[in-house]
Amino acid sequence: MKIRIEWTYTTPRGAETFFRSDEMPVAQALLMAEDIQKTGRVKHLDFIDQYDSSWMMKELKSYLKSIETEPHNVRVFFDGGFDIQTKMSGMGCVIYYEQNGKFYRLRSNAPSEHLISNNEAEYAALNMCLQELDILGVNHIPVTFIGDSQVVINQLSGEWSVIEPSLSGWADRIEAKMKKLGIDPTYELIPRKENSEADRLATQALNGIEILANSELL
Repeated sequence: MKIRIEWTYTTPRGAETFFRSDEMPVAQALLMAEDIQKTGRVKHLDFIDQYDSSWMMKELKSYLKSIETEPHNVRVFFDGGFDIQTKMSGMGCVIYYEQNGKFYRLRSNAPSEHLISNNEAEYAALNMCLQELDILGVNHIPVTFIGDSQVVINQLSGEWSVIEPSLSGWADRIEAKMKKLGIDPTYELIPRKENSEADRLATQALNGIEILANSELL
């Protein structure tokens, strides 16, 4: 969940002005708000989430405590590759998340013989990531999905229509799975060079090297 802070600042002579911050993670918002309040010049301070709902400071602290033992601040990188010569596909998935005050990275890949295009491989890779999120116990939180496929990112974000029958089935399956898990998705399109981890995993799957590893980041 992302939070923005809105507050009214009052000068010693009574002049007032209104400030609004950028959105930030809950823990950072609480830290910033506590520092702002130390000025002694704050008349009103509100926490607003991405749905424009208002939170009190004690509510946000309770929220942080409740999710501490569950995966949160989840970012998912996905990539799919298709070899037109062999008709084989490779899917790569990298998931970054926090849990119990620690940072983790899960890497997973898989081959497939049943896909017909690179775009379908990209969809299949994202679907595989959802399966991994389900296993991790990720549910009812916002998740950011990051990839270099304009087709998948723009179609799932609603920017483009899904016309191809081979892709519409994947889109429906993915949206149904997200709804079941209660995931609120955000999609981010990045250049291919910034998606190297997931790309490498997809390539390794094409070469018969399967990987599944979950490790703490120090």
